[in-house]
Amino acid sequence: MEGGEGKPSTNEKRRKFKRICVFCGSKAGHKSAFSDAALELGKQLVERKINLVYGGGSVGLMGLISKTVLEGGCHVLGIIPRALLPHEISGETIGEVKTVSDMHQRKSEMEKNSEAFIALPGGYGTMEELLEVITWSQLGIHEKPVGLLNDVDGYYNSLLALFDKGVEEGFIESSARHIVVSADTAEELINKMEV
Repeated sequence: MEGGEGKPSTNEKRRKFKRICVFCGSKAGHKSAFSDAALELGKQLVERKINLVYGGGSVGLMGLISKTVLEGGCHVLGIIPRALLPHEISGETIGEVKTVSDMHQRKSEMEKNSEAFIALPGGYGTMEELLEVITWSQLGIHEKPVGLLNDVDGYYNSLLALFDKGVEEGFIESSARHIVVSADTAEELINKMEV
């Protein structure tokens, strides 16, 4: 025990994740910083021995993070709807790939196989997946942490401002605003989510 008064140390209170689902783009974006963020998050997962659940693509940020985690010795589970196979797979698969019938089943499988969720930059699909797990948390369907890696020029600042506007205008309960944890680095984000 640390602290001298019989209290458990901070580390003893922290949860340790075995599997985190990462939502991210099947494109790399225009700035190298987006790829750097995906690589850094992948390295953090490997360092912490956390397995990856993700959208199953082998291109864009999805390809970068999945290759990093797999090459680092952790398990990778990609879940991809049959219709997206030609769009998000570049001819190679990374880790274990589970093909499902549609987007609804994809999100259900991702939730079932994960202990937490992190969103890297991405497009409509990434944002839709993120908003669904936030909604599920608000409704009590799960109690898993949801994080935003917001390190690239504040990619998600506008979305976070929209959430704040929803609270201000009475559409989002202030207690529900805290569902989303955001941080500027992968290490800081996982540390916040472990509490």
